[in-house]
Amino acid sequence: MQVTGMKYGMPILKITEFPVPEVLDSNATLEQVESLIKKRGKCVVKPVFYGGVGKKGKAGLVRIVDSAADAMQAKHDLYFAEHVFNNEKIRANGVTFEEFIPSDYEIYFNLNTSTQSRRASFTLTHHGGVDIEELPPYMIVNRSFNSVTGLKAYHIIDALAELNAPREIMSPLVQYLPKLWCLYNDFGFTTLELNPIRMEKRNGKYVPVACDFKAQFDKDNPLWKRLNLPEEIFHSNLSEFEAEINQLRTYQGQSDVVVINPKGTITPFMFGGGANSAATEVLSQRTTISSDFGGNPPYEKMYQIARIVYKYWFQQSNVLLIIGGKANNTDIFVTFKGMFDALRDHINENGKHDIYVVVGRGGPNLIKGFSYAVNILDNLGIPYKFFGYDSSMLDVIQYAVDVDTWMQEEKKAVAL
Repeated sequence: MQVTGMKYGMPILKITEFPVPEVLDSNATLEQVESLIKKRGKCVVKPVFYGGVGKKGKAGLVRIVDSAADAMQAKHDLYFAEHVFNNEKIRANGVTFEEFIPSDYEIYFNLNTSTQSRRASFTLTHHGGVDIEELPPYMIVNRSFNSVTGLKAYHIIDALAELNAPREIMSPLVQYLPKLWCLYNDFGFTTLELNPIRMEKRNGKYVPVACDFKAQFDKDNPLWKRLNLPEEIFHSNLSEFEAEINQLRTYQGQSDVVVINPKGTITPFMFGGGANSAATEVLSQRTTISSDFGGNPPYEKMYQIARIVYKYWFQQSNVLLIIGGKANNTDIFVTFKGMFDALRDHINENGKHDIYVVVGRGGPNLIKGFSYAVNILDNLGIPYKFFGYDSSMLDVIQYAVDVDTWMQEEKKAVAL
């Protein structure tokens, strides 16, 4: 179960006294909106989506306005705005008018359970905002800690020191960020993300103000019910597969999936938006899922993603397709090791059936990754065809379609 946005994030954060902007809902009067704008000279208008919906800023669905008239026009435009997220078209249901917080710094902060260590973990950078996924690793700190003792001030101090963060923002972040652990731990959260936290200057000192909110709850943990959130905010059309994959979302590596055809016969691991668009279009109803697993995911995350994919789709698939362009920063060996270790383990536990592997990939450690995959496939007795970065992506995808067609025809012939 997921929730995004400040309409519900504001009252949640107030529980732990974390600073938040003033937020008005869709029913705000013209006079209330005018009063909000007078505080800062402008306000922020955002659509309200139920469930875990992100990337609204990148989609141009966040408006900053400086008059009540413009705010009401933004309300008109965004109230039922449609947003494509994880290849699914979603419609908004209302807007919020939010206090504009001027700031020189934007902070990204995330609390979750590490997919590598299974320990409580936090991610922090003072280079937050909509482009967080584009930041190089040295600008981001990810650390695990003991959930028994919790998130302490020294964890934040050490992380900010490693980032060489400006001294003027260190003390307020050390003061406020550990408060979020109490919220996370006491109310059944599995993920809690604030991006951005804007550092507002008050009386000569910086104060962190949460300006967007994203959270995921463990539905089997009754602690979340203490928040008394309305049931409708957890409305979601996600399948069990999509929901399970979504639990692996972290800042490092994408895990965006959507089910295309539950009866499909080609299961693709797509890396990058270009591969996603091309493969989804060419494969059409043959594909079980549409996905984007780019962004240099670590081994443990890629392994867990692959295990989930195989659990749901391996048995019905004729073709396993791994497709992407020439990566700039994704380590091909690490992602291939995760996918093919998971394939080996899945088959050892559940048995093998006729399947063909088609790969089209390029990037760092490509040959090492290919060699590792070939060794596992040969040991498993699974046929395969590998294409390098100089091959046409569309040709590789069409090759997978041709193999799928041939296997379907063979199965029909055997059945007769």
